[in-house]
Amino acid sequence: QGHLVESGGASVQNGGSLRLSCVSSGFTYSAFCMAWFRQDQGKERERVATIDSRGDTNYADAVKDRFTISYDNAKRTLYLQMNGLKPEDTAMYYCAADSEADCTYKDDGNLLVEPNFWGQGTQVTVSS
Repeated sequence: QGHLVESGGASVQNGGSLRLSCVSSGFTYSAFCMAWFRQDQGKERERVATIDSRGDTNYADAVKDRFTISYDNAKRTLYLQMNGLKPEDTAMYYCAADSEADCTYKDDGNLLVEPNFWGQGTQVTVSS
């Protein structure tokens, strides 16, 4: 049974940086799609970035060129390096994984397959 645990959320000033981590366990890792999502109060959940077992990455337009997703296979840990943070980046950030296949996307850029494992979330707050 897969398990995901996020950490690294904090309160920062506009323009600051943070690195989120998500330790994974219980997956086969032969093929996977791992993602960061975020959701702020009263807003819909949105996909932030994805990476799969091939190393292919994909980013939401709102974070492109500011955020970097990576995966350390030896540590079984997913990361999200966030630079140039803005108040609109404030949200609960969730790590998610599809443990059975690499990432595939709809025409609108969202994942075709809903992740089957989710972490508990870590809060990021950016003040102006």
